[in-house]
Amino acid sequence: MLHVMDRLSLKSQLSVFTTLVFHHTVVVLLLTHSCAGQSQLIGSPQPIVAIAGGDIILPSHLEPAVDAVGMTVEWTRPDLKPRFVHMWRDGWELVYKKHPFYEGRTSLFMDKLEHGDVSLQLSKVKLSDEGKYRCFILPLGRETTVQLVVGK
Repeated sequence: MLHVMDRLSLKSQLSVFTTLVFHHTVVVLLLTHSCAGQSQLIGSPQPIVAIAGGDIILPSHLEPAVDAVGMTVEWTRPDLKPRFVHMWRDGWELVYKKHPFYEGRTSLFMDKLEHGDVSLQLSKVKLSDEGKYRCFILPLGRETTVQLVVGK
């Protein structure tokens, strides 16, 4: 009798194991499929050249286009502390996180966010603005970098 119970128990365990493996495979397939269709974040492969005192756009967009209005968009300079140049979260700019060098000089294009354009406009460019900028879209886990070169 004990032998029959062990066999039934083993059969039940195998059934549960097979079901778990099947569900795990389906989940992995679904995740692979959903990741394949996600947008990529595209920046500029060439450095962006600016003249001190002028305005410049650091280009970055989602391709294919996705509405970014409700997303978290971070523009940073890794060599600065705090590193945030511009922070956009759920429809609001988070000014308190911004590096003081950039106060009142950065913006996103509100009318273009819904079309996946997360480009950063930098006004009154300074020589000290030269460097590598990183754009990161938090919910998508996508990032790109843009190099800014500033001349007199």
